[in-house]
Amino acid sequence: MTIWKAHLRAITMLTLFTGLAGPGLGHAAPQAGVQDALERPLGLHRGQDFRLADGQCADCPTIAQALFYFRDQVIAVPRPGMSVSGHSNVLRGKDDVRAWAASAEAAQLAYPGVVWLGAPQLLPEATFSPDGASLRLPGGDLLRSRLTPKIATNLSYFDASSRAFFDGKSVRVRGTLAQGDGGQPSYTARTIWPNDFVIDATKVEPLKGKDGLVDYVRAHDGGAKSAYSNQLVWQRQPGAAGDWRGKPVLAVMLNGAQGDDDEAYGGHFAIATGTMGPRGEFADWIVNNFYGLDAYGEKGILAASVPMDNYLADLNSGQSYYRPSYMLVAVLNHARTAVAYQGGVQRLYNQYYRHDIAYDGAYNNCAGLSMDVFDALGWNIPARGPTHALMALAGYPYKAISKLSLKEGRKAYDYLSEEQTRLYPAVAFDAAGQDLLQLVSGTPGRSLTPFEQQLRSDVEALILVRIPQFPSSRAFGSAPVFSYDEYMARTPADHADWKIVPVQPRPFPAALRDGLASEPVRRSLMPWPVALAGGSLLALLLGAGWLARRLWKKRRR
Repeated sequence: MTIWKAHLRAITMLTLFTGLAGPGLGHAAPQAGVQDALERPLGLHRGQDFRLADGQCADCPTIAQALFYFRDQVIAVPRPGMSVSGHSNVLRGKDDVRAWAASAEAAQLAYPGVVWLGAPQLLPEATFSPDGASLRLPGGDLLRSRLTPKIATNLSYFDASSRAFFDGKSVRVRGTLAQGDGGQPSYTARTIWPNDFVIDATKVEPLKGKDGLVDYVRAHDGGAKSAYSNQLVWQRQPGAAGDWRGKPVLAVMLNGAQGDDDEAYGGHFAIATGTMGPRGEFADWIVNNFYGLDAYGEKGILAASVPMDNYLADLNSGQSYYRPSYMLVAVLNHARTAVAYQGGVQRLYNQYYRHDIAYDGAYNNCAGLSMDVFDALGWNIPARGPTHALMALAGYPYKAISKLSLKEGRKAYDYLSEEQTRLYPAVAFDAAGQDLLQLVSGTPGRSLTPFEQQLRSDVEALILVRIPQFPSSRAFGSAPVFSYDEYMARTPADHADWKIVPVQPRPFPAALRDGLASEPVRRSLMPWPVALAGGSLLALLLGAGWLARRLWKKRRR
């Protein structure tokens, strides 16, 4: 049994112990201050419209391919009678989203087949006791607590520095309530979220110059050790900052570089939707997070729509335990723009779980898949072009020959030739942010599509949020790279010296492949530009040889 599977088995036993596994989920005895996780919103949806389940559910409206990945996880699935997002059987990826967006179906937001909760309950407000063994509730009562088990391969877990960071802070804790020794209730914490992480900026501080977003991300070496902060960079109505409560939002999320993983300097990218909380809270927003499905990640991360506090602060998979994060929030006066994105990405997830579309580090990564939804809806974020078109042509034969693999040659070509806004999370963040600022200021420099006109009309304010890294057992991260050259400058010259966290494969069952997944898109191991360049070079060499031979013959006469 793999370490990762052993961790899932431990979680399964914990949920069984509290009567939470399988259909007809039960609950432990009520405890003052502890809520059902579904009492809170799930992004744009009401939590009450869902029920708790796990991936072994036999009566969930969720596709079997999605349930496969959550067999031992607490998830939320729509209640009976709710409209659930579907997928096309003939169109892939953004082609499916584009066709759906043009249909009447897109006007009403359907429910996602699955939301990854991780834990069934929520403690909205508490503080840790000095020894960390209890949580003090608002009324002064103590609730015994412990942390969810650490995944053995995880390098980013809660430690003494984390405890010091949370000392005295009001926190919100997702977890599992159980009856411990002697019948006393005990709470197993899975996600710890600081309650003072709210959006409360009221003074407009515009970004300076075209590189304002890049400078913001790079400030203070990425801000891993900075304080949490938020900055209002634009608003339609001056002085309206206090009127954001209950407003829908669409947020662009960028996570920074990991501090000790040479494959992870590119950062990560995701899009969130939800509603602004009464105090500016954003923990209940849903983050649409794409990760590779075909390997067990060292932190247990699963590709899913997931609440913001889980995404950033889960004790094993939370981004904030190993790198800083940055978020550009568009506060909206109408939910339709956020609804359009969320509805589109839910369809994309169905195809993704089914393997109708496949994750790829170059052309179908977290940035590329997220940006595809915007493209399908009609937001034409300006392209930045490939990283190095000429280097891609040279990189293919170099890698193919040095690694004795056409597949490695193709991989090198793809990374160097892919559009930068789909390849680099930081470039996607900058490009989307810059274009959004130009749209709302009325200077886009192009004719606008209907969706772009809607987006421009709907945005009331733009807010930047900097979320520091939580101190943990992991080295501090930094700002992500914005280019191939910057990436290579950070990594050791000899690839053998790179620090890489290995992962184990997670095969997708053949029995779950059907429809488009049975007809995978096959890409040539030699892209046509390389073949054309190679043919041209061969023709040039043959021509040069022929010319040299003619000249040699003339000299002999």
